[in-house]
Amino acid sequence: MTRIYTLVEDYSGYESPFLGHHGISFLIEHREKRILFDVGQSEKPILYNMGILGLEPESIDYIFLSHCHYDHTGGLLGMLKTIKRRIPVIAHPLIFRRHFITEPYLRHVGIPFSKEEIEKFAELYLVDEPFQIVEDIYSTGEIRKREDFEKATLELYTVKDGKLVGDELLDDMSLVIKTSQGLVVVSGCSHAGIVSIIKHAVEITGIKRVRAVIGGFHLIDASSERIKQTVKAFQELGVEEVYTGHCTGLKAEAEFLKAYGDRFHKLHSGMVIEF
Repeated sequence: MTRIYTLVEDYSGYESPFLGHHGISFLIEHREKRILFDVGQSEKPILYNMGILGLEPESIDYIFLSHCHYDHTGGLLGMLKTIKRRIPVIAHPLIFRRHFITEPYLRHVGIPFSKEEIEKFAELYLVDEPFQIVEDIYSTGEIRKREDFEKATLELYTVKDGKLVGDELLDDMSLVIKTSQGLVVVSGCSHAGIVSIIKHAVEITGIKRVRAVIGGFHLIDASSERIKQTVKAFQELGVEEVYTGHCTGLKAEAEFLKAYGDRFHKLHSGMVIEF
């Protein structure tokens, strides 16, 4: 069995004891190993919610970072200090680059720690190719082939050779889990494009059945046309269930709900998903 705990999410649920916080963090339990997928903005709501769920931070075996943004990486140092032993932290080689916005003012929105700070507490595995972390769980690596309608449009920047250049968020990676029921794709913000990510997952595993897609799809500011194209692509790819929230946005969630009915699930802190 694969069990996925939603440790923190923007939404805490109705009449819920769990804390919500802008960001995302999942704990994936598979073959007696635990992978912490993203760490929100802070470790505090994650640890609080883990306490309610009866989960010990010391039981975490790996940390996987989907991309550099602070709402997915801000809790990293706090979690590592709480775990109290060196564990692998898996991410893209570009994750520590300078990453910022200029509107309404210059502001760094990437990982709030240096590589050297993290290396004091963890073993870094910075890999941009697909590879197996635990039996049947794979990092997608960098998503190099992106659908035309999903190409990056955010006004995000980095510095290259002393020049300001647009940042395409090449560090955006996801996890793919092989289950007896098909693939389960877990994404953080899907800056590479959630349809592109699913197609990549199918390609690297050779498995066409997509049991579920879980995570933020970053359609919050997307046009109605892009949202409709995304939902249509999910259906054409045969995605069976959708679990989403965070940066997906109300309009996109409404379209997925209309298309998927009872097979659509809004993520919330404390939600536990089993396959």
